[in-house]
Amino acid sequence: MKVLSALFQTIVLLSAAMSANLHTPIHGERNAPVAVGEVAPDFTLEDQNHNQLTLSNARGTPVVLVFYRGYW
Repeated sequence: MKVLSALFQTIVLLSAAMSANLHTPIHGERNAPVAVGEVAPDFTLEDQNHNQLTLSNARGTPVVLVFYRGYW
């Protein structure tokens, strides 16, 4: 019974931490989506080879961004 109680408490604490993290504003966070024709805000992401890619470095060349939900 103690193991079940500890597991439940852990789940509740993790849920609370994740919920708080979702509502924490991020520096430079936008409140509205990018409009059609608007210049996309600059950002940096890591590619599959762990190289940092910044959108501003690709300005003037075609860029395709694909966002998917979940893991492969």
